[in-house]
Amino acid sequence: MTISKQPSFTTIAIDGGAATGKSSTARGLAARLCYLHVDTGSHYRALTLLCQRHGFAPDDVEGIQNLLANNPLGTEVDLAACDAKITVDGSVPADSDLRSDAVNASVSKYAAQPAVREALKEYQRGQKAVAIAKGFGGLVMEGRDIGSVIFPDAELKIFLEADEATRAARRAKDGQTDAIAERDRMDSTRKTAPLTCPKGAVRVDNSRMSLAEVIEHIAAMVKQ
Repeated sequence: MTISKQPSFTTIAIDGGAATGKSSTARGLAARLCYLHVDTGSHYRALTLLCQRHGFAPDDVEGIQNLLANNPLGTEVDLAACDAKITVDGSVPADSDLRSDAVNASVSKYAAQPAVREALKEYQRGQKAVAIAKGFGGLVMEGRDIGSVIFPDAELKIFLEADEATRAARRAKDGQTDAIAERDRMDSTRKTAPLTCPKGAVRVDNSRMSLAEVIEHIAAMVKQ
């Protein structure tokens, strides 16, 4: 009998539409496994915020390219929280700024720009090296194209789903206004890296599951 060797480093890709619980699930799972958590949604929000602050509209391709070329992206790791945050303009943007109504309304428009996605693709892939350098045994990365574009060879790929009523209730509970259906439509139909269930991903509908149940469900998959 041949016993397969467990990989020394495990990459978990978690994808899904708006308000499907990606952030809460990924953050909780990372803490449960002592892996590094990376929220790529915050990356797109950070670049959206950066563009808005510098006055570049989503369709100003040349302006955005120049802005990103002159604003190197960094990473700040909280070892205790098993969390990595992106830095722009030399600092981590406040969460209240990243989730403002202005950013919520425009993030999908900026994320659809190939220049923005290209600027973030290598940065996001580089988070694996960050995790290894910081001594983590794995990486939990969440977003909309992680299993399809960023880490298509991830050891485990999860696609989170929830019904629209559940998703709307989650946004309302957080005190946020977010056009969930419109964001999904834009993310799913964009030409560059559209939102889709990655090949080989496990679909998890968490509409009727508690956060703890979802985390344990996925953790069990990792152990297998």
